[in-house]
Amino acid sequence: MPRRAGAAASPGAAVTAAALSLPWVGGGRAAPPGPARRKHRAGRLLPVRPVPSLPRPEPAAAAGREAAMSLLSALVPLLRVYCIGLRVILHQLRRRFQPRCAPASVFPTQNGKVAIVTGGTKGIGYQTVKHLARLGMHVIIAGNSESDGQEAVRKIKEETLTGKAGVMLVPERKTEDGFEEHFGLNYLGHFLLTNLLLDALKQSGTHSHNARIITVSSATHYVGKLHLNDLQSRCSYSPHGAYAQSKLALVLFTYRLQHLLTANGSHVTANVVDPGVVNTDLYQHVFWVVKVVKWMTAWLFFKTPEEGASTTIYAAVSPELEGVGGCYLYNEERTKSADLAYDEELQRRLWTESCKMVGISDEASRLP
Repeated sequence: MPRRAGAAASPGAAVTAAALSLPWVGGGRAAPPGPARRKHRAGRLLPVRPVPSLPRPEPAAAAGREAAMSLLSALVPLLRVYCIGLRVILHQLRRRFQPRCAPASVFPTQNGKVAIVTGGTKGIGYQTVKHLARLGMHVIIAGNSESDGQEAVRKIKEETLTGKAGVMLVPERKTEDGFEEHFGLNYLGHFLLTNLLLDALKQSGTHSHNARIITVSSATHYVGKLHLNDLQSRCSYSPHGAYAQSKLALVLFTYRLQHLLTANGSHVTANVVDPGVVNTDLYQHVFWVVKVVKWMTAWLFFKTPEEGASTTIYAAVSPELEGVGGCYLYNEERTKSADLAYDEELQRRLWTESCKMVGISDEASRLP
């Protein structure tokens, strides 16, 4: 039978209506726009006014937030880089005043061996060239100045590849090939050079005398982040972030390279070194305040180029590292690198992407 107007509803319906009802304040018969909840009262269903939507943010406020985020994206890498630099400087200072328990390393002669040193015309690279030449090595310098390089270039034969050339904290600009300068010079150049020389290095290495590849990174890799979708830092450029990313890429590359060399049974080892904070010409683009502080205190807090080259030389010729690869070396000791650098999937993806960027085949993609 049809229910009369005003008749009681079923118990379940009454509970539902009471639980969802809100009073509607306002006159007139027209219901407010949009979906409305209703209240059961005296046989009539009264519409309920909906909650008004929040106003849209003003364009000026949105622009302000965007500017703040942009500033933050540049400030955070800057603080991270300077904090890790300060830690290294304090460690160097403490080490400088500690009594030396062991004499300086004495390395055997390296007659008949060949070293390639990128950036070997000044700074750490120059000191590396000088010491390796004193040990009897034939040294080939790969640098940006052809005239400077020709003065010291020797014919390559067999043994050591050392990568040192690089830039630090430069403003946003590109290499001739269109790569962001930190990533292009600090990382991709070494990646390509190593791959081009890899066959010669494999042929020169023997069971008793492995060829050695040494890459120079820095402590800034500990605060670096690898943006695989934006390796050229196009979205948000920070010179400190780009520099730290390039140094992290060098560590990831070294570990992946050693994995591939071991899988192929090659008599070649790859290690990465951290020279510390060294008094070189790489500080041209730091803030003027930092330049003044460096000029006043470098004699005490910074390593000399010769001290900075010591770990690179150790990695190149030390008998202790014969046949040993995949190490991060600091102050002539094996040290733990950033946790992110041990991510094998990240190492593999960076290697594959790097092959695409420099235009070489990724033969390593068929290996685990």
